[in-house]
Amino acid sequence: MIPFKCGALSMALTAAMSANAYADNNSTDTSKDGFVEGSGFNLDLKNYYFNHDRHDGKQDSKEWGQGFIGVFESGFTHGPVGFGIDANAMLGLKLDGGGGSGGTSILPTTAPNPNKDNLYGDAPDSFSSAGGALKMRAFDTVLKVGDLFLNNPVIAGGATRLLPMTFRGFSLTNTSVDHLKLDAGQVSFDKLFNQSGDGRIGTYYGTLPDNRQSKHMDWAGATYTAIPGLTSSLYASQLKDIWNQAYYDLDYTWVLNSLVSINPGFHYYHTQDSGQALLGNIDNNTYSLHLGVTVGNQTLTTSMQKVNGNTPFDYIQDGDSIFLDNSQQYSDFNAPGEKSWKLQYGYDFVGWGAPGLTSAVSYTRGTMDLTKATTASDSGYSSYYNADGSDAKHWERDVDLKYVVQSGKAKNLGVRLRWATDRGGDGYQTVDHNIDEYRVIVDYPINVF
Repeated sequence: MIPFKCGALSMALTAAMSANAYADNNSTDTSKDGFVEGSGFNLDLKNYYFNHDRHDGKQDSKEWGQGFIGVFESGFTHGPVGFGIDANAMLGLKLDGGGGSGGTSILPTTAPNPNKDNLYGDAPDSFSSAGGALKMRAFDTVLKVGDLFLNNPVIAGGATRLLPMTFRGFSLTNTSVDHLKLDAGQVSFDKLFNQSGDGRIGTYYGTLPDNRQSKHMDWAGATYTAIPGLTSSLYASQLKDIWNQAYYDLDYTWVLNSLVSINPGFHYYHTQDSGQALLGNIDNNTYSLHLGVTVGNQTLTTSMQKVNGNTPFDYIQDGDSIFLDNSQQYSDFNAPGEKSWKLQYGYDFVGWGAPGLTSAVSYTRGTMDLTKATTASDSGYSSYYNADGSDAKHWERDVDLKYVVQSGKAKNLGVRLRWATDRGGDGYQTVDHNIDEYRVIVDYPINVF
C-alpha cells in the first residue's frame, strides 16, 4: 500500500535468489564445538541503485549506495552449557543521491531543504552501526541476548535494502524433537535498514498517538517439517498495547516425477487490538492461497489474497514479516477489505545452459471499498478512509532477473535487476500514487573464514 518496500512473499523469491541469508538468527551449526573452532566471519558487499519514478508531479527519488555488512559468529565453549558471542558491523556509503533526489529508503532521510523543491533532504555521505549478542547453548536450546537478525512470520528484519535490519532483545530456540523447531523471544528496539541508531519497535502502516510507543513485542512459534515436501508453521505474538497476532501456514510440494511438481500453499493472519489499543480497534483476518505448477524449468503460480477488516493488514515497521503471496515489490495489496489475485511465471535458465540465471514476471490486481475503512478518531488507520473510494482498484507488474556466478573467484557474486510498475484508479489516489521502480543490486558475499 505504501511505497519503498519489498513484500515478503516476494520473500519466497528473494530468499530463494538471495546470495546472503543473514536474516536468520538461528543458523548456528551445533555440530561444531569449541568457541574458536566453530567461529565464522562473513562479509557482504552490496551495491544498490534505486530509482523511484513518480507520476504525480513530485520529484523522483534516485539514490545509489555501497554497503558493507560484516557478521561474526563464534562457536560455543566446551561443556554441557556453552557460551559464545555474535557481532556485526555495517557501513553504508552514498555514491549518489544529492540535489533533493533522496527518499528511496536505501539511505537515511533528513529534513527537507527549504531552498529546494523536494520531499526529502539530502542523505548524509555515510551511515553505520555495530552490535552484538551473547549466546548460550544447553543441550538443544540456544538463547541469544542483544542485537538479533530475525526471520519468522510475525517478526522478520528487512534484508531487501542496502543494509539489513536488526532487533534488540532476546530469542530462544529449541530443536530437541526431530523436524520440529520451537522459537520464542522478546524485542523492544529495532535498527531500521537506513538508520544508524535504534528506535522503539513500531508498525509499518499505523500512526501512533503523539509520544505513545509500544514497549516491546513477544512471540512464540513452531515449524514442523517431518513429512517430506510439507512445511507448517504456527506463531503467536503480541505488540504491547497495540495488537495480538496469530499466524498459520501450510505449504506442500508434491513431486509427480522428475519434471513435474505441484505446490499448493496457505497463509493466514488474525490480528486483534490488545491492551491500551494505541492504534484503535483492530479485528483483521487476512489470508492468501497459492497454487504453483512446475514443469521442467518453468513455474506458473496463481494466488488469491483477501483482507477481512476495516483496517489494513499491518506488521512490524520496515520489516518483512508479511508472509502473504500477494505482497509485491511495491505494494502489499493489504488495504482494508482488499481482495487481490496474482499470476506469476518463473523460468530457470539452466535449461538454456545458463545455470545461476533465474527470472520471474508477475501481474497482481486488487480491488476494495475504501469508504468502509475505519474513520474513528482514535484509530491509527483513519487516513485510509476515502469518500470516493467505493470502487478503488490498482494493479502492479513486476519483473525480476538475477544471475549468480556459479564458480571461480567471483563465485556467489549476484547481479539482480528489478522493475515494478504500479497504477491506481481515481478512488485509490489518496492512498497510493502511480509509480515505476527500478532497482539494480550487486551482491557479493565473502566467507572470510
